[in-house]
Amino acid sequence: MQELLVDEENFERVDSYLARKLDISRSKVQKLIKDKKVFVNEKEISSSYKVCFGDIIKVNNNLDFSINVIAEDIPLDIVYEDEYLMIINKKSGMVTHPAPGHYNQTLVNALLYHLGINESSNIRIGIVHRLDKDTSGLMVVAKNDEVLELLSNMIKNREIKRHYLAIVEGDDLPSTATIDAPIGRDVKNREKMCVTDINSKNAITHIKVLKRFKDKSLIECILESGRTHQIRVHMAYIKHPVVNDPLYNNSNATDFGQMLHSKSIEFVHPITKKSIYFEQDPPKEFLAYLTTLKEKN
Repeated sequence: MQELLVDEENFERVDSYLARKLDISRSKVQKLIKDKKVFVNEKEISSSYKVCFGDIIKVNNNLDFSINVIAEDIPLDIVYEDEYLMIINKKSGMVTHPAPGHYNQTLVNALLYHLGINESSNIRIGIVHRLDKDTSGLMVVAKNDEVLELLSNMIKNREIKRHYLAIVEGDDLPSTATIDAPIGRDVKNREKMCVTDINSKNAITHIKVLKRFKDKSLIECILESGRTHQIRVHMAYIKHPVVNDPLYNNSNATDFGQMLHSKSIEFVHPITKKSIYFEQDPPKEFLAYLTTLKEKN
């Protein structure tokens, strides 16, 4: 049984979504659905069902990721770990989930090795909230289905507080602001998201300016929702895109990628009920870039 958590919002048909994620034919997915081997949130569905953020899809299929995705001895920066979950400080440049073209050197490959997971193992891992490839910082990983479901519901109910740091273009932002603008898939470029009323979901980002530089600003972002590329899309929408963002900033980007870091995470442990709070400094490239900026007079 394979389990996938939908961590993007695009209203894609489930057969198309699974074909893309599992790198198998759409007809194969449709046969699995017809044979009642695909469940969404523990319910049978049809091929025309459109996936939503937070859906948990279970596929009873021998063509598991274990065939295509192998455990790899990749160093992990583990901030916290117990028998139920882990908190990882993901480095910029690491892809979170395996996907066509990215079956190696992902966070999942590293987790498979760290947890000793193989085809005969009963252990399953679940990425609770994904960070973009070039976004660094803290993220939560569930070690079993029960914890994955509990943490996913906590994300939906805004019971997990996530604070981000970003360096953005411009020095004329208001000291504090709330961006309330729905986000959906860009119909002109499927790799991008955008602010739109078409097939979109509500998205709210709170921002606070921490420091102003000449033509740049260091800001803190707090999410009320968890849409794909949310901070990057919202900041581009208000004409203050994240520095070095190769997708949403017209400026030339370097190999490091966008200056966006998941700084802190806070929640009540779903099993032990203990308060969890961790904070992590940005990577050296982020900090080094800050030292090159001139403070605004």
